[in-house]
Amino acid sequence: MIIYGTALLAVCHLLGIFLGDLLGTLLGAKTNVGGVGIAMILLICARLWLHKRGLMPAQTEMGVGFWGAMYIPVVVAMAAQQNVVSALRGGPVALLAAFASVLVCACCVSLINRRERPAPDTDVDAETRVATQRA
Repeated sequence: MIIYGTALLAVCHLLGIFLGDLLGTLLGAKTNVGGVGIAMILLICARLWLHKRGLMPAQTEMGVGFWGAMYIPVVVAMAAQQNVVSALRGGPVALLAAFASVLVCACCVSLINRRERPAPDTDVDAETRVATQRA
């Protein structure tokens, strides 16, 4: 079942690379623009969607978790292959894409964190109320 997590990653990666190439073409750059980042956002969304519907067994989630842990080394290796100087000479498109991807990622993290916060009326609040009523 762990292989299903890897298969989910592969589908997200292929779709992310395709969308990154498409975005690069639309922006006038002759390269992939944010394909790996798009793939990871798709993987997060797919995992959450499958988990909410009960379609993500624990073993499959382990496969997704493994590749999530491998994300940073993969990105560092891919960034080492990029020619940053030529990207900056290419014009403001590279900088615009970088800032836009950071902004989108920050918004996604904010949305994910907002949804996972506990409700204000939690057991800790109830225990505090009981303790103050006894005093």
